[in-house]
Amino acid sequence: MIVFKGWWHVLPDEKRRTWLLEPFVGVGPLRFGMTPDEIADAMSEVTVETERYRRSCPAGANVYTVEEGWYREFGLHLYYRGERLAGIAVDALCGPQVLADGTALVGRIPSVLEQWMLDRAETRPPYTELAYMSAGVPSSESLGVTLNVQREGDGLLTRPIFYPAEALDDLPHWLPPEAWAIHD
Repeated sequence: MIVFKGWWHVLPDEKRRTWLLEPFVGVGPLRFGMTPDEIADAMSEVTVETERYRRSCPAGANVYTVEEGWYREFGLHLYYRGERLAGIAVDALCGPQVLADGTALVGRIPSVLEQWMLDRAETRPPYTELAYMSAGVPSSESLGVTLNVQREGDGLLTRPIFYPAEALDDLPHWLPPEAWAIHD
């Protein structure tokens, strides 16, 4: 049997861009509320890859709007609401490394980062830090991040999803269901 090793190649941190999380504001050069054109401008300084889009035409409308975008090689999946950036998912295998409070969130062992979140929760008022989505996926209510997972061979690594504060009102429905699914 021949095994193809290219599908789950994990880019080491030293070959990734390093971005900082600004809770509920944005990640790296991306800010929640940006339009696709503003994102293209911001990303042109980071990668030569251009964003690909999925568009839809709401019922009764005659204009297509951007729902999702992605920079596949750079490792970003972007989600839009009303043509404004509403969510950022960073690929565990090849996306930029995102730091929150000096801790790397991308491509890590899920249980290690969950423990980090539990430790953070102990220093905050009760019920203000840690929440769990379906399948036990942890979220930080002070950082605006859900530590979703992505397959890497037979294991899982963190694929964080970042969002603005208004998402906390109904987080499971803020982004489309496929955003929260485990990815290959």
